[in-house]
Amino acid sequence: MNPRILAATTGRILRQLRHDRRTVALLLIVPAVLLALVYYMFVDQPTPPGQPSAFDRIALVMLGFFPFIIMFLVTSIAMLRERTTGTLERLLTTPLGKLDLLFGYGIAFGLAGVVQATVASAVAYWLFDLDTAGSSGLVILVAAVNAVLAVALGLFCSAFARTEFQAVQFMPVVVAPQLLLCGLFVPRDEMAGWLQAVSDALPLSYAVEALQEVGAHAEPTGTMWRDLAILGGAAVLALVLAAATLGRRSG
Repeated sequence: MNPRILAATTGRILRQLRHDRRTVALLLIVPAVLLALVYYMFVDQPTPPGQPSAFDRIALVMLGFFPFIIMFLVTSIAMLRERTTGTLERLLTTPLGKLDLLFGYGIAFGLAGVVQATVASAVAYWLFDLDTAGSSGLVILVAAVNAVLAVALGLFCSAFARTEFQAVQFMPVVVAPQLLLCGLFVPRDEMAGWLQAVSDALPLSYAVEALQEVGAHAEPTGTMWRDLAILGGAAVLALVLAAATLGRRSG
């Protein structure tokens, strides 16, 4: 990869994102609205002594879900548009390499994920009194790495779609199983053996575990750093696979 080309690519994608008001609204406003819904759903629920409230437990994990779900959707559609409009074909006639393009997407949308996680965390901590043992900065760090992972998976999946509708169809295939098996609804160690094995192979499980570590411990733990390393490795692997499957045009 060429650092100058990578920086230029990242800047181009960020400028495009900044001028897309609907996507900006999706990134910044929708998470705050969903957090408000969760808060009012659980605000009157009793909390057992010594246990986190239902809102604290669920909202903390949702702060990691938002970047994953939204970035996967936005990235898969954005890359598909690059192919179908011929932009990708023109870009690849320049010195721009596939890895420069894909890592540029990863960095740009990763930064967008940081902004989204920061805004959502500010709403959760300051407006709805989210209480975690660890700092909000660690929550934002986990969310940002999760955003990069979602971008990588979105880029990889976009190679197999020919229309925006097909790109959206990957949501229930890629995202839904990870949401169900990540440990939010049922602890992973209480699942059936084969389900636990599947959960262990899904990267979102480690994002949830890292967030739960932040919620339960005042200082970063070894488990949290291990989970972040797994998420980062999965993101790099997905970007490399996306580069191998990236076509110049759709169909």
